[in-house]
Amino acid sequence: MLAGLPERAPPAVHGRAGLFCYDTMTLVGPGSWAAIRGAADAALTAAGLISSGGRLAYALCRPPGHHVTRRAYGGSCYLNNAAIAAQALLAAGAHRIAVLDIDAHHGNGTQMIFYDRADVWYGSLHVDPGAGWFPHYAGYPEERGHGEGEGFNRNRPLAPGTGDDEWLAAVTALCDEAQALEPNAVVVSLGLDAAASDPESPLCVTEAGYRAAGRLVAALAPTVLVQEGGYDLASLGGLAAVSGAAEGAGLRAPS
Repeated sequence: MLAGLPERAPPAVHGRAGLFCYDTMTLVGPGSWAAIRGAADAALTAAGLISSGGRLAYALCRPPGHHVTRRAYGGSCYLNNAAIAAQALLAAGAHRIAVLDIDAHHGNGTQMIFYDRADVWYGSLHVDPGAGWFPHYAGYPEERGHGEGEGFNRNRPLAPGTGDDEWLAAVTALCDEAQALEPNAVVVSLGLDAAASDPESPLCVTEAGYRAAGRLVAALAPTVLVQEGGYDLASLGGLAAVSGAAEGAGLRAPS
């Protein structure tokens, strides 16, 4: 960002929080690395379960990761857990992975990491960044990939306030496109911040909507669910459970 300008130590504490990342809200403090690495390890464990023949595995990752690019972190994300899972599946022998991002916000980091590759297809539905929503600079329909990755990136931005019908139509379209590529496995960036009950939500998806999305994804291929956003603690467990309930996956909300 400085492009050759001298580095300075900001006098404001909130300014110093952004010393190494692309915003000033993604803090690093005592205990951060243990949580960051633990989230990545959870994604790796889930990928390993799928590579070993499992049908579905859920990685309860905190902090989330889909805003992390190849060279920068931010957006309350530190390591890109979904990208790590996708790469681990490839390393274990998969030939093509579909990453489906249903977080309320575009996963600019995951898009960037795989933007010029054909072995990982990335599809995202999210609130329209053109309507003033984070990450602001990425997530537009014309972003389709580059080089070998041309055509392997698909963004479906949605208007603020979008509910189940339009949201599920976008999920269906992305699943249809992914299915045509015959992926060996799917990684879902499971953002639950699109839920109508979420205080941060720009979208209005119900529990029934998440259940229907889970059924659509389950029909594609063995799946790794990687937790992304979601801030209404009272509803998160139930929403995660219905998202993974298809095909007898057996996920249950905590009591």
